[in-house]
Amino acid sequence: MQTKQLARAALMMFAAAALLGAGYIVGMHRTAATNTPATMAASAPGDETDPKTGRKVLYWHDPMVPNQHFDKPGKSPFMNMQLEPVYADEGGGATGIRIDPGLQQNLGIRYATVRRQETPEGFDAVGTTQFDESRSDVVQSRVTGYIDHLYASAPMQQIKKGAPIASLFVPDWLAPQEEYLALRRSGLDSSMLEASRARMRALSIPDGVIAALDRTGKAQTHVVLSSPETGVVSELNVRDGAMVTPGQTLAKIAGLSKLWLVVEIPETLALSVQPGMTVDAIFSGDPSEHFKGQIREILPGISTTSRTLQARLELDNSALKLTPGMLMRVRVAGQKAVPRLLVPSEAVITTGKRSVVIVKNGDGRLQPVHVTLGHDVGNETEVLSGLNDGETVVASGQFLIDSEASLKSVLPRLEGRAAPATSSAPVPVPATTRTYETTGKVEKVTASDITFSHQPVPALNWPAMTMSFSKPAPDAFPDVKPGETMHFDFRQSGDGYQLTKVEPVGGAK
Repeated sequence: MQTKQLARAALMMFAAAALLGAGYIVGMHRTAATNTPATMAASAPGDETDPKTGRKVLYWHDPMVPNQHFDKPGKSPFMNMQLEPVYADEGGGATGIRIDPGLQQNLGIRYATVRRQETPEGFDAVGTTQFDESRSDVVQSRVTGYIDHLYASAPMQQIKKGAPIASLFVPDWLAPQEEYLALRRSGLDSSMLEASRARMRALSIPDGVIAALDRTGKAQTHVVLSSPETGVVSELNVRDGAMVTPGQTLAKIAGLSKLWLVVEIPETLALSVQPGMTVDAIFSGDPSEHFKGQIREILPGISTTSRTLQARLELDNSALKLTPGMLMRVRVAGQKAVPRLLVPSEAVITTGKRSVVIVKNGDGRLQPVHVTLGHDVGNETEVLSGLNDGETVVASGQFLIDSEASLKSVLPRLEGRAAPATSSAPVPVPATTRTYETTGKVEKVTASDITFSHQPVPALNWPAMTMSFSKPAPDAFPDVKPGETMHFDFRQSGDGYQLTKVEPVGGAK
């Protein structure tokens, strides 16, 4: 009995050992099959080859969401478009990024060449026309009298030289004139008449009135004060019937044949401005008309509000085309021409802390370059460092390149920081509560999404395009039909962009 139990235990131990051995062999066989080279090659990212071009593919991405990487081709979850490959010869050690030529055309990208040019050592500024105070005239009364008639009715009234301003009644002139006429009638010697004339001149009776007295034999008690200059009545201090006294100013006449132009010079250029520099000024209302002059004097003091120094010059306005208060664009020319490295002003991206220009390399890649700027020369800007003569820069569309190139990850390289390595696995899109809005035409409606041909979305740097937006629920927005124009709100979700509100344009239900 004991022998049978021992035999049975030995048989069970042998069976268990056999089963363990069979399991080990099967497991090893399966592991070897799983680790075959073909299977490993299929699962390793970055080893695939584009059959059309034969180039090695690093990953696929949506150009409008460049930070999202995919290890397989397919349709973008964000836009109604196919994912595009990023090749090995475009990444890694390559400098800059490459943009598809078709996308460049859609973004309206233009290029310009950096060039060195001899330009006058001057600068652009603004100026304001003013009355020439050195040519202002005053009309005063030399006698005590009354305003009999006022021809000038209000300040800033235009007036010509010799035009009447006011008629004065002077009662004190009557007695000396009657005395003079009595002496003439009495036939006294000429010395008495000459003494009487001297007395009338001492009483400020004009020579014209005395000549009229000799000619007509009638006393004159009125005198007309006229304008000494063509211009405007800048001040009018009397009214009809008012009494005036000797030395009282009745009016001020500001001439218009000459005007002052006061130029606002930036504080940084204050030391480079000298009297005698030539100024070319134009008015935006008529850019074809140029007004030239030379700086006559530099006014002392810097404005605490605008931080500018004022320079004053005289402009010829004999044609009366200008009027005080006009804002003029001014070009202050230097004494000699100097070579400058110039780029179009629209090519410069100013971030607040730095100025950036996007340069096109010889292999077609686009690379942001930090530049130091000088003065503006018309529609161009001087570059002091960062660029070389003959380089090609992006002159328009550089802000839209941000969507394709993700400049936010490229710009840190300008400061010597390495960009963080990106994984070939899909990067989860963080959820956000920010909502965007635009208007578009409904192209297609399904249970899961709605396709719109929508207008640009500036907040996302999106141009006008056709793309699909997911619904929050299959039965959401049941009244939306293809062909309708809708205003809709959306926000970014984990798998793309989801609609939050869709309504007809104008809010009609």
